[in-house]
Amino acid sequence: MVKTIENPASLTAIGIGRAANHLGASFKKIGSRRNGEPVELPQVRDMALGDISDALRLGMEDFMRFRADVIFLVLLYPIMGLVLAGIGLQLDMLPLLFPVVSGFALLGPLAAVGVYEMSRRHEKGLSANWGSAFAVFGSTAFPALFVMGIVMVGLFILWMMAAYLIFTLTLGPATPASAGAFFTEVLTTGAGWTMTLVGIVVGAAFAAVALALSIVSFPLLLDREVGVPAAIKTSIAVTRRNPVVVGAWGLIVAGGLVVGSIPLLLGLVLVMPIFGHATWHLYRRALDS
Repeated sequence: MVKTIENPASLTAIGIGRAANHLGASFKKIGSRRNGEPVELPQVRDMALGDISDALRLGMEDFMRFRADVIFLVLLYPIMGLVLAGIGLQLDMLPLLFPVVSGFALLGPLAAVGVYEMSRRHEKGLSANWGSAFAVFGSTAFPALFVMGIVMVGLFILWMMAAYLIFTLTLGPATPASAGAFFTEVLTTGAGWTMTLVGIVVGAAFAAVALALSIVSFPLLLDREVGVPAAIKTSIAVTRRNPVVVGAWGLIVAGGLVVGSIPLLLGLVLVMPIFGHATWHLYRRALDS
């Protein structure tokens, strides 16, 4: 039988179809059950702050080995550019400029799936390159990853809705007269300060939820057949058992994204792949093999 090579579009379409089936099965099965049998959750380890430094070191080594920044340069920046350009050209979207940029961190674990795959394959002694990252679309793990991605996108949408509500209750609901007038109001009025403070608090809450849901979920789904409910339970278990380490990791990632965003987002070409590889190694330290 002659085999043909599927193109990325068809692989994605097939993967989405499988994801729909996976999503339907997830609703039929309570908790972390698969094929009618209980799924044994991975054992969570006690972690130390030194695990973070080790993960970052190994992440840097993987970054230098694979130069995964190309993936983000090709895929991430056109998307970010289109979003930011659209916001910049529409004054009624201007209040969402900062929420979109800051909230993009909620989607970081989803965007880094290809990076996890390269680290995973290298760890197992398999060949790993940029093509390996795209092979995830045709893998058996893609349906579960797709469903987990829906969860994170849903959280991002909720953050956007919350951010717009905060603007409406403080500086809104009128459309800013201009970008300059809007930023002047944000920086010099009580309503602007209130919007900023409340936005930071609510945004931090969303970030904490996203971190708890995803710190090991995506790598776990890529590495083992456990299903989305079990992956989320395991991720929350890691957070509950190691709150200091998980909190420190979240602050490091947030700080790195801020620093990487300053020079017109160009620093993210370096920061995001390193964090992606490091997340894989942190996952390996969080759970028993």
